[in-house]
Amino acid sequence: MIVANEKGCELGILKNYKEAEFSIGDENDFVIVQKSQAVNKEFLWYESQVFIPGTEFGGIVKDVTSLTKSKTVKFMGDTWRGMLSKKIISPPLGQDYLTVSGELNGVVRKLLQEHFGTWFVVPGESTGVTVKYQFNRYVTLLEGLTSLLESVNYKLDIKYIQGAPGEAGYVEVSAVPINNYSEEEEYSQDCNIQMTVRDCRRGINHLICLGKGELKERIRVDLYVQKGGSIDKVQYYKGLEERTDVYDYSSADAADLEEGGKKRLKELADYKEFDMDIEKADLELGDIVSGRDHITGLHVAKPVIQKILKISNGKERIDYKLKGD
Repeated sequence: MIVANEKGCELGILKNYKEAEFSIGDENDFVIVQKSQAVNKEFLWYESQVFIPGTEFGGIVKDVTSLTKSKTVKFMGDTWRGMLSKKIISPPLGQDYLTVSGELNGVVRKLLQEHFGTWFVVPGESTGVTVKYQFNRYVTLLEGLTSLLESVNYKLDIKYIQGAPGEAGYVEVSAVPINNYSEEEEYSQDCNIQMTVRDCRRGINHLICLGKGELKERIRVDLYVQKGGSIDKVQYYKGLEERTDVYDYSSADAADLEEGGKKRLKELADYKEFDMDIEKADLELGDIVSGRDHITGLHVAKPVIQKILKISNGKERIDYKLKGD
């Protein structure tokens, strides 16, 4: 890990720390723990940039906590991706939605410049992909960009680029194709990989969504999980197989109620979990991997939605989390 000042000029390698953790894709934050006697405010303090060159693991220190009992200090902050989650895409004045069009990297560049100025750098190379996309109302910049790119099978690639000697480094953000490793390699116990497999089939498949109004005048939308896992307004599971819950969104009109209800039903529905312990893997957020358990016959092909780097006592470990159903 390298530490730079608030302008991005490098100060040196961070050596005297107990442990560190960078989480991207979920919490999108980091924590570095130092012994109290090792703290040097001239080196690592508020607004310091901490990063591993050529990777997404990095961010800016915005939160410092001293723990006198353990005689340690925690330096915390948002990762670069986490910074994107603190900005909101709003509809232009007088319009219902923000709509963008153009070459993919150009669209990403324009959105980042509107929110961050020149802080993030998007390469000038064209992806060769042209899009026209309408964002949902008041989503975070991270959610919006992720959805935009996923609509054309692309993902955000974020990494810290070191500057030349004496020059500041910068964070590069670009649109790159999603890697589908499930078509090339499948993990299973045949590879001497330890796995935990779960196929939960007792989730909710009928969600009663209640919006604005009182009593019999209240807006109601019924949503149902279909056989393949999609959501529709036509009931598929009935009788013994029907499992119902209520979603209360008292301020919503019919459109917002349906949108929120679909999101909630996905959280409550049947799901599959597949936990693998792999010795070597080099994956990025959005990449698709697959695994198969020969005992249960369960097969999972899911995108990576979280990547966590943990460093403790000089040893590092990277954990990945796949998207649920």
